[in-house]
Amino acid sequence: MRLIGAAFTLFLLAVAFAIVGDAQGKPGTSVGALAAAPRGQERPDGRTIFRFDTFGDEQLWTGVLRMHDVFETVSPSTALGVGLKVDVDALPSDLVALLRANQVNLMDPAVTLALIRLNAVVGVQGTVTDSGHLQQIGITCALCHSTVDNSLTRGIGKRLDGWQNSDLNVGAILALSPVFDDALKTEFRTWGPGRYDPRHHIFNGMNIVPINTPSLPIVIPPIYGLKGVGFETVTADGPISYWNSYVGVTQMGGKGTFTDDRIRVSVTQTPDLVTPKLEALLDYQLRLKAPETATDSFDRDAARRGRDLFRREARCVSCHQGSVLTDVLSGPDRRVPLLHDPAEVGQDARYAERTATRKYRTTPREGLFQEDKDLASAYRRLLRAGFRTGEIVRVLKKFAANPELLDNFEPPEETED
Repeated sequence: MRLIGAAFTLFLLAVAFAIVGDAQGKPGTSVGALAAAPRGQERPDGRTIFRFDTFGDEQLWTGVLRMHDVFETVSPSTALGVGLKVDVDALPSDLVALLRANQVNLMDPAVTLALIRLNAVVGVQGTVTDSGHLQQIGITCALCHSTVDNSLTRGIGKRLDGWQNSDLNVGAILALSPVFDDALKTEFRTWGPGRYDPRHHIFNGMNIVPINTPSLPIVIPPIYGLKGVGFETVTADGPISYWNSYVGVTQMGGKGTFTDDRIRVSVTQTPDLVTPKLEALLDYQLRLKAPETATDSFDRDAARRGRDLFRREARCVSCHQGSVLTDVLSGPDRRVPLLHDPAEVGQDARYAERTATRKYRTTPREGLFQEDKDLASAYRRLLRAGFRTGEIVRVLKKFAANPELLDNFEPPEETED
């Protein structure tokens, strides 16, 4: 039977306090605080920053959004339901055994606090007091750009850094905050799992400031396999560190400075907890390699035919060039991205208008087919080239950034792109 009631809750909290207290030297300290080591101490590596550094964004998630109050009432079942993940390697063996035996009450919010205390919730950093209250909460890069392998159960497993969290429902999480009105909460809820609008609002260190409406959420991308791409963001506003700075300061709510007159955004905060860490963070991100494709997941003959089509009849290589399959660095000056009008690449012109370039770069290899519309366009091209539906799905799965989209893919009617 499931372990429920005060006795089990006290046991779990005691385990969490003991483990984290030993690891960090004292109770009530978040690992995110350790990532901001004072000058003169050894600086953390990029992986530590990526996984555990909040950049001081507790000022937004705790001070403004009051999410620490929300999380005190959220059960693990609800947290997993909105896409939060649990790192099994952060759990004590006794707790893993109880989870395997289905003897943990996943409807108890106290279990959520214990998991936060254990630093086991991927991308979430929290400070839990000795009395079991959540004092503050913040987020890290890993919230959106890590998932788990579900090796224990769905949502609980080993970390997969660089993978997009396609289950993460950021809009639903934001809608839990008591500070937003009903209209804004309704808008957030339309985003759905795996999507986020980074151009909808910014945080300036004190207030949430709307910058564009209506909301135009985009797919949260994977961030592995980016080495050699050059301009990694979808509209090539800048390289990885530009986007890390923009997101870290204006979206995560970290303490730092970001200015770009092209999009009329300027935020200045001191001390800057973001900029000094960008180099190490970049180094780690560029070392994240794309996962290998399982040899039994596609038809080799169909893949060969798809490769020939990609290179010849369909002329995909006219834009998808080189080993990373993008022409973004093929212009006369490699310091200036080669870009395309939205209509040319089948992307949303409205979203492009909110960016610095107003255009899109050619999607590189690891980002192909992230959305249904990408699959539909590719499907129609392959169908017109003489491929059968079954072959097309196998070919697309070889290149898809989100292969699970193919599981329930509805082939579109034959129309012109």
